[in-house]
Amino acid sequence: MKKWLTLVLTAALVLALAACGKSTDKSEGTDSKTTKLVVGASTVPHAEILEKAKPILKEKGIDLEIKTFTDYILPNKALSTKELDANYFQHIPYLESQNKEFGYGFVNAGGIHIEPIGIYSKKYKKLSDLPTGAHLIMSNSVADHGRLLSLLEAQGLIKLKSGIDKTKAEIKDVVENPKKLVFDADYEAKLLPQIYKNGEGDAVLINSNYAIDAGLNPIKDSIAIEDKNSPYVNVIAVRKGDENKPAIKTLVDVLHSKEIQDFILDKYKGAVVPVSK
Repeated sequence: MKKWLTLVLTAALVLALAACGKSTDKSEGTDSKTTKLVVGASTVPHAEILEKAKPILKEKGIDLEIKTFTDYILPNKALSTKELDANYFQHIPYLESQNKEFGYGFVNAGGIHIEPIGIYSKKYKKLSDLPTGAHLIMSNSVADHGRLLSLLEAQGLIKLKSGIDKTKAEIKDVVENPKKLVFDADYEAKLLPQIYKNGEGDAVLINSNYAIDAGLNPIKDSIAIEDKNSPYVNVIAVRKGDENKPAIKTLVDVLHSKEIQDFILDKYKGAVVPVSK
């Protein structure tokens, strides 16, 4: 009888210890009601915006982990291999071009902001001062070429082929170039601020996230800048089907909130413009 009682007590103790050691959390180290969300982002402004949103998301049961990237290639690779739940660094034309080139099948879960792209020059105060044969340095990302060329066309420096989708325009689509501008598109976008600071070329076209990260103010330092009606909205990108997950929807809702939009307007002074779509 004693032996049987000992076995019963021993079994009960083992079960109790096992129960104590078992976690019911959805993710290690978090509350059982907390959902872990890993989002990849460019350092500026994307990661800064996400940091501002982090405590708001925490109150809504989402533990946000931000992984920063300094290029435009790795965040999509990491999303495709499920190292990330979402990424926040790219505009819609770039997302579409990446899907086409690599077959990712990512979708836009929500547009968050626009970063007006700018033209910078150490040598000239305005675009009209650019001389014949001026050397313009730009990103080697073809997805950005239409954006840059459209800006130059809007400023009256070139004319693009009629009837084309200007978000997909390439240098070969320039049909009028009265100043015989020379386009040099052999550089990674992240290198352009340093190229500008080195005084290379006559003008450099720089994405605003890299400009801000390098200490430039796109509004004050550029000699021309895209207007706020740009179609290049930066989005939360996810794998197809994940756009309807509650945590992703909450992330987008928080980034669209008045608190975050006011933060963007106050911090970036027009160099980053919030959207709600």
